[in-house]
Amino acid sequence: MSQSWSWLGELLFPSLPQVEVIRVATSGSVVRVEARLTESGAACPSCGAWSERVHGSYVRYPSDLPSSGRLVVSLLVRRFTCGQASCPQRTFVEQAKGLTRRNGQVTERQRASVAGLGLALAGRAGARMARMLGIRASRSTLLRRVMDLPDPAVGAPVAVGVDDFALRRGHVYAP
Repeated sequence: MSQSWSWLGELLFPSLPQVEVIRVATSGSVVRVEARLTESGAACPSCGAWSERVHGSYVRYPSDLPSSGRLVVSLLVRRFTCGQASCPQRTFVEQAKGLTRRNGQVTERQRASVAGLGLALAGRAGARMARMLGIRASRSTLLRRVMDLPDPAVGAPVAVGVDDFALRRGHVYAP
């Protein structure tokens, strides 16, 4: 009997239409969501050539935000062979844009949440709050996520002021 999990995919991954939920299994307090990518191929990160030649596949377990206890996401990803002879990269793994990063161990949702906790509470307090929310993150991770954020845009100055200064005490160089 085949069961459709498309409604769960829309619930858990609303902005990721390329992610399809295959199976959901519960074991005690752990909810395991198995998902895969629906695209037929992927672009090589080195040369940009599209490939549909599957070399193999494996399962990734990116850490995600907990939901109703403990949520475990297992993502089935495929390894593709690059068809360009001049490309130095022979094989590459498909990436779920908006869900994971290359060599990343956490989902983008968890990365953004940890960065928000780091901005709001910084090190030790943020780590305590993350632990209460069920997110595994140390104080160093929180601060590292804050440092990874882009610097805010700086606008043009409205007014420029020049302060009086003197190289020797008691001397004024400007009238």
